[in-house]
Amino acid sequence: MRLIVAVIAGRLCWEFVPGYEASTWYGVGVPKNTPAEIVDKLNKEINAAFADPNMKARLADLGGTVLASSPAEFGKLIAEETEKWAKVIKFSGAKAD
Repeated sequence: MRLIVAVIAGRLCWEFVPGYEASTWYGVGVPKNTPAEIVDKLNKEINAAFADPNMKARLADLGGTVLASSPAEFGKLIAEETEKWAKVIKFSGAKAD
């Protein structure tokens, strides 16, 4: 999968659990072999839509924040989140059935 997009994030922090932080984020992906020019065009258009003041205001009303990003930045976010949550899962001892 090639990664494109603008991320909408909501953050959850609990004051009574020091260091606890979790975010919900959304993004758009396309099949791995999608040509770079299509990925770039989609990224540009999606980021432009999220830059619209009305869109930003509506998302803010819903508790979201727009974090426009490049495909590389979004890929980095996914890698970081995967590493972070893998540690949590390992520490918890959770197993897939």
